Amino acid sequence: MGNETKPPAGPDGVEGIDLREALEERYLAYALSTIMHRALPDVRDGLKPVHRRLLYAMRLLKLDPGAGFKKCARVVGDVIGKYHPHGDQAVYDALVRLAQDFAQRYPLVDGQGNFGNVDGDNAAAMRYTEARLTDTAKRLLDGLDENAVDFRETYDGEDSEPIVLPGGFPNLLANGSSGIAVGMATSIPPHNAAELCAASQHLIQNPDATSADLLEYIQGPDFPTGGLLVSDQAAIREAYETGRGSFRVRARWEVEDLGRGQWCVVVTEIPYQVQKSRLIEKIAELLTARKLPLLDDIRDESAEDIRIVLVPRSRNVDASLLMESLFKLTDLENRFSLNMNVLSGGRVPMVMGLKQVLREWLDHRKEVLIRRSEHRLGQINHRLEVLEGYLVAYLNLDEVIRIIREEDDAKAELIRTFELTDVQAEAILNMRLRSLRKLEELEIRKEHGKLTAEKDSLIQLLGSDQRQWTRISKEIGEIGKAYGPETDLGRRRTDKTSAPEADIVDIQQAMIEKEPITVILSEKGWIRALKGHQAELGALSFKQGDNLKLSFQAETTDKILLLTTGGKIYTLGADKLPGGRGHGEPVRLMVEMDEAQDVIAAFVHKPGRLLLLASTEARGFVVSEDDVIANTRKGKQVLNLTAPAEAKLCVPASGDHVAIIGQNRKLLVFPLAQIPQMGRGRGVRLQRYRDGEVADIKVFSGADGLTWVDPSGRSFTRSLDELAEWRGERGQAGRLPPAGFPRSNRFGTNKL
Repeated sequence: MGNETKPPAGPDGVEGIDLREALEERYLAYALSTIMHRALPDVRDGLKPVHRRLLYAMRLLKLDPGAGFKKCARVVGDVIGKYHPHGDQAVYDALVRLAQDFAQRYPLVDGQGNFGNVDGDNAAAMRYTEARLTDTAKRLLDGLDENAVDFRETYDGEDSEPIVLPGGFPNLLANGSSGIAVGMATSIPPHNAAELCAASQHLIQNPDATSADLLEYIQGPDFPTGGLLVSDQAAIREAYETGRGSFRVRARWEVEDLGRGQWCVVVTEIPYQVQKSRLIEKIAELLTARKLPLLDDIRDESAEDIRIVLVPRSRNVDASLLMESLFKLTDLENRFSLNMNVLSGGRVPMVMGLKQVLREWLDHRKEVLIRRSEHRLGQINHRLEVLEGYLVAYLNLDEVIRIIREEDDAKAELIRTFELTDVQAEAILNMRLRSLRKLEELEIRKEHGKLTAEKDSLIQLLGSDQRQWTRISKEIGEIGKAYGPETDLGRRRTDKTSAPEADIVDIQQAMIEKEPITVILSEKGWIRALKGHQAELGALSFKQGDNLKLSFQAETTDKILLLTTGGKIYTLGADKLPGGRGHGEPVRLMVEMDEAQDVIAAFVHKPGRLLLLASTEARGFVVSEDDVIANTRKGKQVLNLTAPAEAKLCVPASGDHVAIIGQNRKLLVFPLAQIPQMGRGRGVRLQRYRDGEVADIKVFSGADGLTWVDPSGRSFTRSLDELAEWRGERGQAGRLPPAGFPRSNRFGTNKL
């Protein structure tokens, strides 16, 4: 960087600066300001500066839990005038959030008036609403007058404000926090205070405890809006150990019986930070777009509590499947991310695990206890000094009065005569005359003894680490009791459960509206789906030079399987097929199919059915349809082939005998058991030819006999006994078929 050039000098009075340096310096200053003084909470009290200033200003306005309310405009005015020189609306929004019981697990502000609702409606203007502190906020502020924390000057230097609050409540985890800084963000869900207190007490007794140990006490997030936590325990443990992760939260729902077999689903709790009105709008949009075929209607019957009614399409709908489809498509299931990025010691931003967050809060509580104890000790020492002076005055009352009346410098004379300290002399001189009557030696000695005992206990406390932790543990135990599970505020709202493992295929099927269709495939490979089950296809139009290859009836919920000459099977969703208004679309655009290959069979997938596949050289095997479903556009290679052989036939393998006929018009009948069942392969030799290839195959039941249909539509059936001369072993050549067998060498009854 030695050849850097200085910015050119400007006109007189204008100094040139390097733009890059200026940008770096100023953006860094902005980034640090955002991180330290706006977006990230302090691990010790869980508050950002705006919240801390709000609570402090309300304390100075004497808005204690038992006091009357004051207008929010008054509070906001004090905050922006004295401590927080930013927009009044931003400060009021922060105040409103602290008062919303659906946003804060343990509200820090007690609001009176319209403070918004779970639908996302805004609060009334600050001139209409009133506020005061809650007991939880009082616990956070407790000790502020006892030198528990350091203060700093406000932005204008006229006042002072606390750098951090004493934090007598595990606020960071209990109420959670979220914010976006520069290059980093934080997202902490709310938790149950009683559980946090139990975990903290365990950590005091076992400093080497791990985050996993602490999760014996903490069940996971406890959202103010309730809901169900469906994350698995391993994911929860990893999230708390690393400080990063996410939680799956679902709405709480139940089936309500309407009588006569009718029912509906009632949603009573929705995930945290989901706006109810927006959620219902989204479900209604999906309903209109026919993306929720299992749902018929949605109604919002909420008053103070949440009650969303979901009406199923019919009484036969599976309620769990209906809800799974809604969880998949809507915010009835939501993910809340965990990113415990907080300010350690109020200075260093870092991502902490559960143990470290609780550890830093406990260390802060210890520091607050020591500072408050030292402050109290100083007060006691001062009072004891004064009391000892009073005792001297009481025992020498007449002399004290004489000195005050007659001496020019009464203070100096008192100090000299009775060997008093400056403080004692000042206290005696400041006594009121009315105090002389009450100034009894017994009362002074009683107070002196009481304070001396308190002083001794404080000295013991300050001298013993063990005593300090015992005191902190006792205080935390009192918080845990005040917010215990038997209290309305402390009762756990978010329950842990496991999400039913609904098959993703079932859910996808459930989200397709079932309608009849007729699938049309042309010789050149164009596919389409006509609405309804069409019997007459004579009026169908095709592209020039193209004709109907095959057609079959299906439902939109079906899967369509395609077998190509290359031995691959592709899977298409019947609901994804192009409509029947035009000529459809080429199959090759819908799946990754080789240009040189052609479709030889297309049919509706029937789970559990067996198929017999055969190549032109009469090699084949039996395969289960369940094993050939392809989940990608690439399809599934099922029949392995060696050129020039191609896949030729795919027939249902329902029966116990196989009839196969070649182009050489030789028929062979043998047991199906001689053909192996495989998932993929070349297969075995089914029939042997000198020249030519296989013409048709049929699997039939020996008890029913072999049936074929001639070109005129007449049906013929031959029993196994009548077919005795054609029966043989797999791989033989066979004999010419019985009289009346079609010249096309086709059985004509092989419908898939």
